[in-house]
Amino acid sequence: MACTSAADAKGRINLRIETGSHQLIGDAAAVFGKMRTEFMVESAWRQTVDVLLNQRLFTLDSERYDAFMQAFDNPLAPGPKLKASLRQTLGWQKWTTRRIILNRGCLPRFL
Repeated sequence: MACTSAADAKGRINLRIETGSHQLIGDAAAVFGKMRTEFMVESAWRQTVDVLLNQRLFTLDSERYDAFMQAFDNPLAPGPKLKASLRQTLGWQKWTTRRIILNRGCLPRFL
């Protein structure tokens, strides 16, 4: 059995929007010479990237950057609770291993 990747599949999103919004989106898509769906997907994609970058990308002045790098390069020693936590096998790790075996070595689609 061949493995399929998540990139092979296409999802579907159904939306109910007001007529005015529908027309406005259609007009904006037409400005760029795009179909409404293509325009909406690209717009949602850009917004998604912005949201995720706002959660992961941050700027610091040079003083705070130096303090951050100092803490990053010289972390505190792990305490007993962290050590105990790191020794545990997580539920998703057990599930992933079982899923790979059941799929005859194929990775799960979401990985």
